[in-house]
Amino acid sequence: MDYGLLAFSLAAFAFTAVAAFQIGRLATRVHMPLISGYLLAGLLAGPFIFQFMAPENVEILRFLDEISLAFIAFAAGSEMALDELRGRYRSIGWNTLTQIGAIYIFCGSAIFLLADYIPFMQGLTSAGKVAVSLLAGTILAARSPSSAIAIINEMRARGPFVKGVLGVTLVKDVLIVVLFAFSTSLAATLLTGRSFDLGFLILVAFEILASIGFGILVAQLMGLILRNHWEDWLKIPLLLLIGYLVFALAVEIRHFSHDNLDFELLFEPLLICMVASFWITNRSPYRSELRHLLHRVEMPIFVIFFTLIGQALDLAVLRALLPITLVIFTVRLLALFVGGYIGGTLAGDPPRFNRLTWMAYITQAGVGLGLAKEVAIGFPQLGNEFATLMVAAIVLSQLAGPPFFKYAIRLVGESHLPQDIKDDEILDVVIVGIENQSRQLADRLLEHGWRVKLLDIDQSHVTSQVAADGLRHEHWLPEISAEALRKIIEPKTEVAVTLLPHDEDSFRLCQIFYEDFGITRQIARLNTFNLMDQFRELGVHVLDPVNAMVHLLDNFVRAPQLATMVFEDDPEHDVIQVTITDPGVDGLHLRELILPDDVLVMAIVRRGHSIVPHGYTNLHLEDEVTLIGPTDSLDEVALKLGY
Repeated sequence: MDYGLLAFSLAAFAFTAVAAFQIGRLATRVHMPLISGYLLAGLLAGPFIFQFMAPENVEILRFLDEISLAFIAFAAGSEMALDELRGRYRSIGWNTLTQIGAIYIFCGSAIFLLADYIPFMQGLTSAGKVAVSLLAGTILAARSPSSAIAIINEMRARGPFVKGVLGVTLVKDVLIVVLFAFSTSLAATLLTGRSFDLGFLILVAFEILASIGFGILVAQLMGLILRNHWEDWLKIPLLLLIGYLVFALAVEIRHFSHDNLDFELLFEPLLICMVASFWITNRSPYRSELRHLLHRVEMPIFVIFFTLIGQALDLAVLRALLPITLVIFTVRLLALFVGGYIGGTLAGDPPRFNRLTWMAYITQAGVGLGLAKEVAIGFPQLGNEFATLMVAAIVLSQLAGPPFFKYAIRLVGESHLPQDIKDDEILDVVIVGIENQSRQLADRLLEHGWRVKLLDIDQSHVTSQVAADGLRHEHWLPEISAEALRKIIEPKTEVAVTLLPHDEDSFRLCQIFYEDFGITRQIARLNTFNLMDQFRELGVHVLDPVNAMVHLLDNFVRAPQLATMVFEDDPEHDVIQVTITDPGVDGLHLRELILPDDVLVMAIVRRGHSIVPHGYTNLHLEDEVTLIGPTDSLDEVALKLGY
């Protein structure tokens, strides 16, 4: 190896990657995907435009491709948590099979029929054209889990439609990699002119099963790394090294079998890596650690991978293939519609889902591009021309997919952005007693998405002051009665807080809230101890300002870090209580629930009784779960569980 050339290539690529990162950020400002910016930067710096990177520089950096492909396979397998697919197997199974079948038939046939108009296919035999059609059909059937998850999080989407889409997306990519292993073996045979026989089928089956077996062995090796209490900076390179070695070993086995046996052994490294992370996710206690490490390295890996792909794109070929790309893209949309409609009908999904489901599966990214790169490396006779055609189709899908998916989510009513949230999904609180503390409490609750009503029986306390965002409403309560309250508060109010100067008035209000409105979560600030027992018999959480200050100081003395998170204005951490409303969570053990590593379940309340949570605690609908952690992670968990 020319180490001087390697050092120069790495230095030049480092500059290109930094530029790609910045161009990717600029792309998002004009509502383009990040990867579009990375691809553009690679294309500009590559050997076909500004020639900052010569072909030999790109070729010597192939090991970065293989490391990136291993990461993409690890990431795809880690998203496939079987616990979260429970109860949707029928819908996921039918939709996955019919969509893959439709794309194979429609897109494969289109490419075969257009072969005479595709330059790199014009000299192929009929068998060779079938091989290209099979490979392309496999790649075009791939999906992008990361893109789907990003859109779902952006739209705060929740519901059966979104869950079905996510399940199909995850299962499809695992199945696609298995099919890719079969397709590459079949394509290699077709392109070399070998005949089909029983021995060939046995060989392909052995290659796929052996790849799965090797994946399980790789998972054991990864487990040795994940279980150790090493720093992330050591674990991450070791995992990526394992992924690279899988690719290197697969190449060596292929070359050795070609030179010494009557056949080639094509073990699929993407399948091996995906099986490894899938095994860790579902059969080991290290799935959270694996996801954490992959998330840490996700951004630089994507910059490297997509920039390298951009450098390999031939602009002349891209321009010549543009009409073909548009035809393939259109045929793929048709295949998605037909496959989605048939699959949804067979699964018994609602008709409106079946008409819209195709919009959710347009986007492609990492896995599809990874497969295209694999073909370019494994089949030199097809080379970069094949990869360029696939990349162009995938980029079109990446650009068109997100707007279509967002539109479908809105049409089925599963978006939970502020303007889309239904009234019964908004938490309501009524605070009686207008003063400085009650206004500050109202503003804090408004920041967390609550709907707040401020009331007072003294009209002089009701002013025209409003919160900065105009959402805080103050009302005069002319008398303490159910009739007067019904004119002001929401019928499904969840929480009531009373801060009145007279405990007798507070107690009458608490009785009305409980008996006439069914509000079981109530907080009352008392001024004396005379009615303490009556409040507690009603189930009201009683706050005595003097004792509360003592308890607060006690917490700061004995548990200062927790007290700082809970009681001080920590912008990065918070405590929330979420009511479980997602049927998919009902019956799961707490350990089966995939939560961010930095979120801790502190308590569970079920039908008024507190439960100290542990890994085997069963979760049920209407459980109230108290969580502590960073605000961004808590928002993610709240969206996952309920409201």
